Amino acid sequence: MSDRRRRASTEKTRPSVFWLLGAVVVPVVGLLAKIEIKGAEKLPQTGAYVLAANHHSEIDPLIVAVAVWRLGRAPRFMAKESLFHVPVLGWALRKTGMVPVARTASSAAARETLKTSRDLVRHGRGVIVYPEGTLTRDPDLWPMRGKSGAVRLAAAGDLPVIPMAQWGAQQLLPRYGKLRLWPPRRRMSVMIGDPIDLDDVRQEHATPAQLNAATTRVMDRIAAMLGEIRDLPAPAERWNPAAHGQKETGRLDS
Repeated sequence: MSDRRRRASTEKTRPSVFWLLGAVVVPVVGLLAKIEIKGAEKLPQTGAYVLAANHHSEIDPLIVAVAVWRLGRAPRFMAKESLFHVPVLGWALRKTGMVPVARTASSAAARETLKTSRDLVRHGRGVIVYPEGTLTRDPDLWPMRGKSGAVRLAAAGDLPVIPMAQWGAQQLLPRYGKLRLWPPRRRMSVMIGDPIDLDDVRQEHATPAQLNAATTRVMDRIAAMLGEIRDLPAPAERWNPAAHGQKETGRLDS
């Protein structure tokens, strides 16, 4: 066993709801998928961070969560604020330290982003963010245009944004398709990259243009890493749903 595996972070070794969830989820995912991780050493073992990943299947959060858990960190996601008001589910989200995110941009949302960022720093927690905000609309499942939430969260607390590309979950559950349980142990690839330079937005009054440009850098890096996994060149530009008459939230009508 590597030194990295021995050095489990305190947030994982401390008893929590995650142990109960992990005891159920990790073995089940292990039956369905063989997760191969490249760049494991690039995920910080301690301290706060924002992990930005691509999103192409409804089941890929499980793959991402198990990968992060295996690397010694508790897998906390940003989730829609409305989910925190659902009975039982809301309790589970709060107990596991999931992070609420407002869909709309406002001064109140900005204050909440700052508070969330400070909480992450204070507790030394990482958070997993899907910058696309929904399943990619790209017909070939490349990362599409991202939203600036991940960058704003990182900038507010001077946190590193670490890109993650993951591929293979669509074999288990195609985008808006049906679950495929056979054959078992399909290969899933996860790649973690170096932190992305965000110096231009780590200031008190970063402009929307600067935030959008930084978000584009994040999505371009994720796309390039996914291209390495798929052994294909990533598209030069990210898919823009609005340019193709598509809604950016909700189920994609094929």
